[in-house]
Amino acid sequence: MDAFAVSVSLGLLLRKTSLRNALIVGLYFGVFQAAMPLIGYFVARLFAERVASFSGWAAFILLGLIGIRMIFESLKKEKTDEAESGGEEAHLRPAKMLPLAIATSIDALAAGVSFAFLEVSILPAVVLIGVVTLVFSMLGVKIGNIFGAKFKAKAEFAGGVILILLGLKILLEHLDLIHF
Repeated sequence: MDAFAVSVSLGLLLRKTSLRNALIVGLYFGVFQAAMPLIGYFVARLFAERVASFSGWAAFILLGLIGIRMIFESLKKEKTDEAESGGEEAHLRPAKMLPLAIATSIDALAAGVSFAFLEVSILPAVVLIGVVTLVFSMLGVKIGNIFGAKFKAKAEFAGGVILILLGLKILLEHLDLIHF
């Protein structure tokens, strides 16, 4: 659901969505959501306590910083038209997608640690996680794009707020203050 929420935020930023753009987002999130539990599974015995202790904070900081940046960019008075400058694709470049994919999947690293202790069959689990995340992320891009087309200038601001709130939710769950 974290990847879905971020995908909606990305969809808000795109003037038009295409299957290619939705697939890029879906692949980033799907691959990272599948890879992180796999990594966590294999390093569980070595780093279990360390992963659990920082995952919520790392996601909170990464999503918060990205969200704040989006809000500030949305508030700039003189904004270049991204469609004319090729900026539309800039939202999907690795420099922007990697931090988002890592931030939304870092808690999955800790889940992979749990999988190891629960003796879960890891390969079917990570394939299912990856495929479901891919599909939901692609849908999120489309849903966000529909709303972004309606709200235009406020879409980037809303996307930033969503990322900050998502980071806060992850942190509060990590601190065991809320349960969703």
